[in-house]
Amino acid sequence: MKRINSIDFVRGLVMVIMALDHVRDLMHVSSITQDPTDLSTTTPLLFMTRWITHLCAPTFVFLSGTSAYLSLKNHGNLKASQSFLLSRGLWLIFLEFTVVNFGIWFDLHFRVVLLQVIAAIGFGFVMLSFLQKLSIKTLTIIGLIITFGHNLLQFVSFNGNPVVNFLGSYFFRSNAFQVTPQFTLVTGYPVIPWLGIMLLGFAAGKIFELPEADRKKILWQTSAGCLILFFAIRFINLYGDPAPWAVQKSLTFTFLSFINVSKYPPSLQYSLVTLGLMFLILFLAEGWKGKFIEIIKVYGKVPLFYYLIHWYLAHSIMLIMVFAQGFQAKDLIFGAFGFGRPKEGFGFELPVVYLIWLGIVISLYPLCKWYGKYKMQHRDNKLLRYL
Repeated sequence: MKRINSIDFVRGLVMVIMALDHVRDLMHVSSITQDPTDLSTTTPLLFMTRWITHLCAPTFVFLSGTSAYLSLKNHGNLKASQSFLLSRGLWLIFLEFTVVNFGIWFDLHFRVVLLQVIAAIGFGFVMLSFLQKLSIKTLTIIGLIITFGHNLLQFVSFNGNPVVNFLGSYFFRSNAFQVTPQFTLVTGYPVIPWLGIMLLGFAAGKIFELPEADRKKILWQTSAGCLILFFAIRFINLYGDPAPWAVQKSLTFTFLSFINVSKYPPSLQYSLVTLGLMFLILFLAEGWKGKFIEIIKVYGKVPLFYYLIHWYLAHSIMLIMVFAQGFQAKDLIFGAFGFGRPKEGFGFELPVVYLIWLGIVISLYPLCKWYGKYKMQHRDNKLLRYL
């Protein structure tokens, strides 16, 4: 399959940005105690450091759907595509429960399991393996209904029955369940809202079959439509996000309140602004050339490989920093949202966090470049499609 340069670039860009959020979680001085989007305690720099990473998950999920469409069209075998999506979806869910969660927490006892973007994509692939035989028009309608309509469920209570509460949370809402005193299950990425985004990404695959000029026109128009609709719905302040905006102590913080949309689960307003910006970057990336583009594309060609490796590298560096600051093994706190950090006294201010992030991204470049070439040279190895 001929690779789409703009897709590789945008996917690589959000993978690079994503690492910033994870480094901040692991090593920022107040990441354990402070919500960076809490306008009563945050700073504009801290807020935007978190907010810019909102672009990552929707882009990753949307383009996963787009790549599934392009793969189907390239091979022209619906049955083989369904089989691959089903097996890869189950594989991603398995990775989430094991390799990913250990990379996040470094807890051999697995006292907390977080179902996040990899599991959401895995579930989306499983569902898409059954749904992709439907027409593009039907999948578009389903995706739009989910994306525009799931916020209606914020007014519905699932708390009456534990089973209903769990299923409602797994499919529609973010929640945390204390299953036992030593085990917490967190449904960070409820699967149905993210499935809607994946279905829209699959349907949008047709855009990338068009000539570049036509593709750019549609990408620009779609970006403008999403962003205009976001500003209109957000301004009205009635529907599309459970956290309405409000006038704050300054114009800057009022703007931050306006863009402070909800990711867990991805609200309509969140989806509109993030996907609108994604379409804008895709539009700008069409036809771009240069060293920077080629460097970022290296990460975009091996997203899952990069994703898995960066967690282990970042977490290992965090532990080295912990011991370098004079803490001992007995000071490490594992379990729910502990990360192995000391309870207090550890961490760095944002400038240092940014430097560590850049160091991690740069250090992963040679490895990602090698693996990308290895995959290209061994296309007959079907197992490599799973990493």
